[in-house]
Amino acid sequence: MRGMNKEFTAIMYALLAALCYAVNVPFSKLLLVHVPPTFMAGFLYLGAGIGVGTMYLFHWHRERPEERLSRSDLPYTIGMVVLDIAAPILLMFGVSIGSSANASLLGNFEIVATTVFALCLFKEKVSGRLWGAIGLITLSSIVLSFEGQGSMDFSIGSLLVLAATACWGLENNCTRNISTKSTYQVVTIKGFFSGAGSCVIALLTGEKLPQGIYILLALLLGFVAYGLSIFTYIRAQKTLGAAKTSAYYAIAPFIGGFLSFTLLGESLSMAYVIALLIMAAGTVLVVLDTLVHGHTHMHTHTITHTHDGSTHQHVLTHEHGHSHYLNESKHGHHHSEAELERELQSQMGK
Repeated sequence: MRGMNKEFTAIMYALLAALCYAVNVPFSKLLLVHVPPTFMAGFLYLGAGIGVGTMYLFHWHRERPEERLSRSDLPYTIGMVVLDIAAPILLMFGVSIGSSANASLLGNFEIVATTVFALCLFKEKVSGRLWGAIGLITLSSIVLSFEGQGSMDFSIGSLLVLAATACWGLENNCTRNISTKSTYQVVTIKGFFSGAGSCVIALLTGEKLPQGIYILLALLLGFVAYGLSIFTYIRAQKTLGAAKTSAYYAIAPFIGGFLSFTLLGESLSMAYVIALLIMAAGTVLVVLDTLVHGHTHMHTHTITHTHDGSTHQHVLTHEHGHSHYLNESKHGHHHSEAELERELQSQMGK
């Protein structure tokens, strides 16, 4: 019963993460009436940096030195920050001149961008199911990108949103290389440096600084949509694993589309309905592919060591998610000695 309650709590965290991010586009659309797009992008990330940075003040003393970013992580960290400056600026401009509902749904194109970059840069294998999902999501994005009224012209707003998702897709591949480091530190650096970079660009391009109340609202939205979303996502990952958590998180664009209709009163076009159905089918394939490839198993390891002249054996039982590999009909998985030692010390200390 306790395990079921723990998993239920983790599922709630995953859904909360999706909900927190889903409010980004519709509420940004409301604030963009008072906040210029580049400043808006900056305040969103600054809000995440300030919020998670404050949380980090109560957590940093519990981190091991090796968990923190080092000089070798600098290239990926710089890439993450630069792309996180470009992506929200493109998104805010896209949202400001286009439909909030379309922008929310187009957010799922990030799955396509992330996969393509992973395939091209890191030579990751892509399953047939995921290729099918990529095709459906791309088709849906094309439908959403046309202006309508019989026109074959592409919507500039939709193209800007797609450019933003492409930036985030590449950013995901940069971040994956530092994902084993302190999440608090990564998000705090991402928030402060990306946010500050966008604000500098806003000042250099002559955008007018908005009133204080709108700055505070944008910072609050950034903390919820970026900072709190990442925090609850991490909490869910601890129990569900990365694969299942990302599957639940895939509902975020659909929540965003629903909020756009209810809060902003945007009309429901036939093109949107068609794109929604196609996008939903593609998302289902992503979820199925994720759940099939993301497994959680119980493993028992017996570790023998010598202490004070005596030999001791400890049985370590743990649950974890891992990737499988197939090589000449052999199937297996591995753990590092450091991981086993940390888990052993953790269980011995309880």
